[in-house]
Amino acid sequence: MTFAPFAVSGVTRTRLAIAVSLFALLQVPVASAADLLQVYRDAQSNDAQFASARSQLLATREKLPQGRAGLLPLVVGTAGASRTRLEQTASLPIGASPSASGTRFFNNNNWQLQLSQPLFRWDRWETYKQGELAAMAGEVTFQQAQLDLITRSSQAYFDVLTAQDNLYLAGAQKKAISEQLAQAKRNFEVGTATITDANDAQARYDLAVSTEIAAQSALEVVRANLQQITGKPVDELLGLRPEAPLPAPAPADVNAWASQAEASNPQVSLASYNLETAQRETNKARAGHLPSVDLVASYGFNNQTGSATQAISTHYTASQIGVQLSMPIFAGGQIQSRVRETLALADKAASDLEFARRTAAQTARQTYSGVSNGLAQVKALEAAERSAQSAVESNQLGYDVGVRINIDVLNAEAQLFQTRANLAKARYDTIMNGLRLKASTGVLQEDDIVQINTLLTSSPGAMYKLPAKTKVGAVATPSAASAATERRAGRRESIASGAPRS
Repeated sequence: MTFAPFAVSGVTRTRLAIAVSLFALLQVPVASAADLLQVYRDAQSNDAQFASARSQLLATREKLPQGRAGLLPLVVGTAGASRTRLEQTASLPIGASPSASGTRFFNNNNWQLQLSQPLFRWDRWETYKQGELAAMAGEVTFQQAQLDLITRSSQAYFDVLTAQDNLYLAGAQKKAISEQLAQAKRNFEVGTATITDANDAQARYDLAVSTEIAAQSALEVVRANLQQITGKPVDELLGLRPEAPLPAPAPADVNAWASQAEASNPQVSLASYNLETAQRETNKARAGHLPSVDLVASYGFNNQTGSATQAISTHYTASQIGVQLSMPIFAGGQIQSRVRETLALADKAASDLEFARRTAAQTARQTYSGVSNGLAQVKALEAAERSAQSAVESNQLGYDVGVRINIDVLNAEAQLFQTRANLAKARYDTIMNGLRLKASTGVLQEDDIVQINTLLTSSPGAMYKLPAKTKVGAVATPSAASAATERRAGRRESIASGAPRS
């Protein structure tokens, strides 16, 4: 970006001195100013949404071993110990021994290992494949969270820059209007201007004060939003260099970007995994009609000190191995209903996949258009800024010689500051659209943040040069004052009659 030079003819060095002093007022100490890369890395460490996504990824990765467990052997161990109390009472014949009655105790200790190895369980195989898909979908979901973190932190960063710009420009505009107000009052006191000029400047000044207050409030809000992401307060951020070249999309083909978005957008990949998962759910439901075959084996030990029928201690070991077949015969129609349900859900997943593809392509087209049009808009606003700068200087000079009135200068200054605000906003929007374009294709990464970071400057107020102003309190000489009064009177009559301005 280039600026029109300061006008020094007619007002000599005083205008330049005023411009330099006003520019110095805008300089804020930026020794601790943060840049975009630092903000992004703080967000990586402290953003709650990203931390939640990271934990969700760790949880989702466990779906794979959980699904695999259904295909591996199941070993169960059991052990037991019991004590039996037996009270025996018998009716004895005359002369029998009394030992036939009494209380006896028996102990039993045992343990057993059981193994079951699935040989054919189609539903468990499908569950295992769904675990693989769930793990891959978790990785894609985390990738989307990373892309969102880049765009969210960048958007919050440029929102703060926009608010900083608005505050800087509001303060600069207030200062410029205050100079014009002071000049109008001085000229009114010596009779070279009417009270209307002073009233116009006072109204604009009061409005500028209100605008500055609103800008300060807006800056506090967006700084709080950025702090919510980074977990750290940020007082000042590095601004964009005025001459910084904004990156253009490469390749410069919107169809290429749309095609890549359809193929590699994270939401498209996630929808694709969801479709395959739904299809495998149908296969798992149909497996309800199939038999299941398991290899079963067991090994155990039993030790018994006696029983109710004998007092002899026994102990033995037992082992068993075999194949077990289970065949479903009738389940009340549940399996058929489940198959129909999963087929409908698979159709829904297919529709979701198509919608994700169309949405990704549309997003890529919109963001590509935003970048292309943004670059053109930036060039147009740069030209508009140069024209507005020249208009301010011309109107100020015209006011000094009496061919312009005070409201002309105020309008020109307002147009200049508004153009500068629009230019800064267009630059930020263009950069953000470039980041969103890459995010829509899934190729956005930290290197893109590093590239944007090189466009920043340690002097955030450098782009807000003020037009040269007449020294505060400068009063025209009596002869020049009377001539200027006559010219302004003629201008007011011309304006009131609707005649065009010269």
